[in-house]
Order: sequence, then structure tokens, then C-alpha cells
Amino acid sequence: MSFSFEKTCFDIYKSIKAETFEKIVPVIDFTRKLKNKPQIPLKEKLAQIKYPTLKNDVIMLHGVSVGEILSLENLVKKIKEFYPDYSLVITAGTKTGLELAQKKYAEIADFITYFPLDIYGAVENFLNAIRPSVVLIAETELWPNFSDCCYKKEIPLYLINARISDKSYPSYKRIKNFISLVLNNYSGIFCQSELDKERFIELGAKKEKVLVMKNLKFEIEKKDCDIDLSGENNKIFIAGSTHKGEDEIVLKTYKKLKNKIPNLKLILAPRHLTRMDDVIKLCQKTKIKFGQRTKNDTFKDNDIIILDTLGELSKIYSITDVAFIGGSFNKTGGHNPLEAIIYSKPTLSGPCIKNFKDIYSILERQKAAFVVKNEKQFYKILEKLLTDDIFYQTVSNNSKRCFIDQQGAMKFVLNKLGEILD
Repeated sequence: MSFSFEKTCFDIYKSIKAETFEKIVPVIDFTRKLKNKPQIPLKEKLAQIKYPTLKNDVIMLHGVSVGEILSLENLVKKIKEFYPDYSLVITAGTKTGLELAQKKYAEIADFITYFPLDIYGAVENFLNAIRPSVVLIAETELWPNFSDCCYKKEIPLYLINARISDKSYPSYKRIKNFISLVLNNYSGIFCQSELDKERFIELGAKKEKVLVMKNLKFEIEKKDCDIDLSGENNKIFIAGSTHKGEDEIVLKTYKKLKNKIPNLKLILAPRHLTRMDDVIKLCQKTKIKFGQRTKNDTFKDNDIIILDTLGELSKIYSITDVAFIGGSFNKTGGHNPLEAIIYSKPTLSGPCIKNFKDIYSILERQKAAFVVKNEKQFYKILEKLLTDDIFYQTVSNNSKRCFIDQQGAMKFVLNKLGEILD
């Protein structure tokens, strides 16, 4: 496949008009409705809305969906702290991503909106309205028209926290010549790992533009824990952020393990406190003594403590031995395993981890966490962690090393941003 053919394909792609897309939207919306997905917010996506007048120079950050928006959280706060005289614009690509951005950054960002569809007219309208001084795109969003328009307008455009998954890499390689045209519109590509760096270069990015920054999602800090549950000489298993259907699995597994490990205790932390009555009823059915954190109950008189408080989960991981991260035995998509990993705690999740699949990829590769397929495997690995001291210590050490290896991403981006804006 020749370079000229790829350039022709690029030109054809660039020629697609907003009017053409508008004609097919009803068909797309119909299929989305069948799958219980929201309709496309057409005016926002085509940049046909009234944008605010931003008086200062603009720093723009984009995260396509929930995982990417979450990864930007600490960086967004630091940018606002370091560059208070800049307007901050945050965009998302999905409805859930936008809702999360609005929830988290309403008090920080000057404007939050949808990222435009990659149609040249829409992109140009968007960039003319926002007029960013720099654009930082989280992970791997390779939009030909957006990148080309930024290049022509001399707007610095960067991929941060960039990665190419094992699954998508072969597909990118098949259209390598086309991808290389897109990549060369970027001012820089800052990757999570050496492997990602090699892959971007293999796909045609210029070597001098590709650097390793490590992973923003690991930029969290330990929290001091002032909680005493009298856990001396006990082994404590925590099930954090559990959802309906998961408490049953956890309690069944715990009851089975308790017969083998008499000093095993359980902290059960439901994701939503509105479910507390149901969780209490489930604990009553086990016939195992349980207490509640709101009543200041401890393990002195109980084997199970229900964490029915707000804001304590992230620090209570520090006093446990093994953690299960909920939202992963149902369709929620999992919650953040790093809240436990930061304390070097061996961590398990169920099979549904779509919200943090890149994090689990790193953790599993370094044997720092386990994604189990079913309840049987959940019990088997949990039992081994709680009974095999050498295995436990190995996984704990892996967790610690993995976390340390990924540190430094925030400082890297802030330093680079300083160079760009200066």
C-alpha cells in the first residue's frame, strides 16, 4: 500500500461534511435505542452550540469516558493550582464521561463540554470557539481531522498517558501508513511504558516526539488511618465498593474460609449506603456475629464489620490483609484497585473490569493483582493468599514494586506543560 494511497484516503476522510452525518444520525440513533444507549447529542458534537467567551488563554484536556476522566483528576487540580490565570476546558466523548466530568470538575473548570465529532467543519468550529493554547488528550484518541486542524492552526497537541493495548495494536498495524499521517500531527506523545513507546514508533511516530511519562492513574497518595477495629492477631479481608449480588458471593466465600481460618475477619463496604438494610439482612442470614462502623463496633465482639460510613474506605484498606474490589461481579465495570494496591495489599476483582482494564493489565502483568473468572476461582486464590505466607508476601511485594514503578507521571506532565506554555 503506497503512501499516496494513504494520503488520498486521508483527503477523502477530511472531505466528509456535517450535512452527510446529519442524514445518517436517525439510523444510528435507532440502533442505539435498541441497545438502550442514549441518542447522539448532535448539536454539541457538531459544535453548533453557543460557546462561552473565555477571556484568558485556554488549557484544554480531553478524556473520552469514565476511566480517562478519572485519570485526569489530580492533574486537573494541579494545573488549576499551577496556572490559575489560564481558563480550563475539559471535554469528554461519552455521556457517562461528561456527567462524571461535570460532577468532579464543575468548581474547577471554566467550561465542560463534548469533544466534537471528527468532521472537519465541526472541529474547526470548536477550535475557533475555544481557541486553546494547548490540548492534552488522555490515552489514545487518534482523530485525523482534529489533529490535522490543530497542526494547521499551530495549536500544540499532545497525547498524555498514551497507550496501545495488545488488542488494538494489530489493527493499528494493518493501517500503519494511515496512522503515521495522524501521529505526525501531534506535537508529542507521552506514553505509559517502554512497550507503548516502541509501539507508537513502530506505527510511524517520530522518535524524538515519543517519551515515557508512566501512568497518571497511579498518582494517588496514602491516607493516614485513625481507625482501630482491634484487629490484632486477626487476618482481615475487605470487600470494598460492593454492589447487589456481590455481597452474597463475599459472605458465602467468607463463611467457607472462616471454617479453615478461625481468626479471619471481614469488612464489608457496600458502594451505596442506600442498600444498607439489605446488606444487614444478608449478614443476619449468615448467623455470624456482625457489627456496624457507625455504632463503633469492633472485631473484639464481631467477625464482620459493615462499613456504613462515608469517606473511610480508601484509608481503611491500610489495616486489612487482602482486598476484593467490587463492581466487578456484575456489569458495573469495577472500581479502582489502586486504593488497596497503594498499601501493598493483594487485590482481587471479578471479571467485569472495563472501567480500569488498563490498570489491571499492568497489575496482572506484574502479578500484583488477580482478575478471577468466577466464584470458585475467587475462593481458591483468596484461600491461597490467606494461608500461604510465602505466596502472600510475594504478591504484596509485587504490589509495592508495581506502584513505585509507575510514579512520576504528574511531575512529568506539569514540567512539559511549563515548557510548552513558556
